[in-house]
Amino acid sequence: MKTTFHFLAFLSLSLGLLFTSCVSSKKFMASEAKVDKLRKDSAHILSQLNNCNAEVKNLNDEKASLKNENAGVQNDLKVLATESKMTIADQAKRLKNLQDMIQSQKNVLTNLQNSIANALMNYKTDELSVYIKDGNVYVSLEEKLLFKSGSDVVDPKGKEALKTLAKVLTGTKDITVMIEGHTDNVVIKTKQFQDNWDLSTARATSIVRILTKDYGFDPSRITASGRGEFHPVKTNETEEGRAGNRRTEVILSPDLKELYKLLYQ
Repeated sequence: MKTTFHFLAFLSLSLGLLFTSCVSSKKFMASEAKVDKLRKDSAHILSQLNNCNAEVKNLNDEKASLKNENAGVQNDLKVLATESKMTIADQAKRLKNLQDMIQSQKNVLTNLQNSIANALMNYKTDELSVYIKDGNVYVSLEEKLLFKSGSDVVDPKGKEALKTLAKVLTGTKDITVMIEGHTDNVVIKTKQFQDNWDLSTARATSIVRILTKDYGFDPSRITASGRGEFHPVKTNETEEGRAGNRRTEVILSPDLKELYKLLYQ
C-alpha cells in the first residue's frame, strides 16, 4: 500500500514537471515568434523611415530648384516690364514711321508709273506696257519695238523710246534699275548666239549701254541680266504668245535702305 502511494506520488510529480515543461516551451516559442515579428516590423519601419527621409530630401531639392527657377522668371519679368515701359512709346513711333515710309514708297512708285506712262503714251499697247508688280514698276518693251528677230541691235524707234525713258529715270532719285531680257522657247543657235540665254543677255546689255553711254543714266544704279525662255508671261503654243514672251523688262525698284534701317535698328 505504501509502495503504491509512493508510485502514485512519483507519477503525479513527473506529470506535473512534464506539464510545466510543455507550458514553458510553448511560452518560449511564442516569445520567439513575437521577437521575430518585432524584428521584422522594426526592419520594415526602418525601411519606410529611410524612404521618407529620401523623399523629404528630394522635395527639399525640388523646392530649392523651383525657388531658383522662380527667381529667374521673376528677374526676366522685371526686365521685360522695364523694357516694355521704356519702349512702348518708341514702338508706337517706330510703327508710325514705318507706315509713313511704306506709304511714301507707294506714292513714289505710283508717281513714277504715271510719269513713265505719260512720257511713253505715244507708243502702242502691243509695243510696251507700264505696270506695278511686287513693289516694283515694270516697263515691258516688246521685241517688235526694239529688235529684229535674232538680233541684239536696238532699232532707231526703240532708241527713241529708251531716250524718253532715260529722261524720266535720270530725274528720279532713290531707284535702281534692272534690265531683263526674255525670249520665247524657239531654239536659237547662230555664230553670234549659242542659245536663248546668250540672246536675252546680249539684248539686256545693249539697252544698258544705250541708257548709260548714250543717255547718261548712272551706271552704278543699273544691272543687266538675261533670263532666256524660262520666265514666260504667255503661252509658247501660239505665235501671239511667243511674241509676248520676246520682251525686255525695265524693272524699277525703290531704294529700301532707310526702310531696312528702321526695321532692324
